[in-house]
Amino acid sequence: MHAGYYEFTFLRHGESHANLAGYFQGQSNTSLTERGKAQVESLIKRWIAEQVNFDLIISSPLSRALQTAEMISQALNTPLEINDIWLERDTGELTGVDRNEATKLDYFKDFYTPFDLMGKTGEGDWALFLRAGKGIADLLKRPPGKYLVVSHGGIMNQALRAISGVTPQPNSMGVQYGFVNTSFAKVHYYPDTYRWHILTINDHTHITQ
Repeated sequence: MHAGYYEFTFLRHGESHANLAGYFQGQSNTSLTERGKAQVESLIKRWIAEQVNFDLIISSPLSRALQTAEMISQALNTPLEINDIWLERDTGELTGVDRNEATKLDYFKDFYTPFDLMGKTGEGDWALFLRAGKGIADLLKRPPGKYLVVSHGGIMNQALRAISGVTPQPNSMGVQYGFVNTSFAKVHYYPDTYRWHILTINDHTHITQ
């Protein structure tokens, strides 16, 4: 364990079948494609070459994240814990809907606030932001160390917003953080001085195609 500070690596899962098909997957269980598995293998090779290690891997229970986490856990011989707080956003009735078809739905809004529910029954931006903030708070209840969080683009974007002190805006305006498949952000936190250092965002140099 680190003496006195935390190192968090927030990793998005590999490409899933829903990513490939182009629909809202939300909290549905879609598995990795062969390309997604290859992305994870490329990341593992990179981290082994760079002698990267973690004290603990924490994963969303959804298949696409858990498959990613299990591959890394086995390769790096690192314990794995599953935690529901890192589930992807609940996209409500948009779950399973083609992204190109979403604007044709009768409940689609041209303007929405952070408090509006996604897909009529899902999580709005503010609800997701609050859950992500709780996820960060729960991480800080653990001892200082090196933690890998394997999760999803939506909630990890809000986690970085919570760390940065950037609240959700209407129509997803303002600051957004990129997370392509198997990209990661690395963050250090110094609890004695309440200092956050965001070292990398959307790092995916291991992906060649």
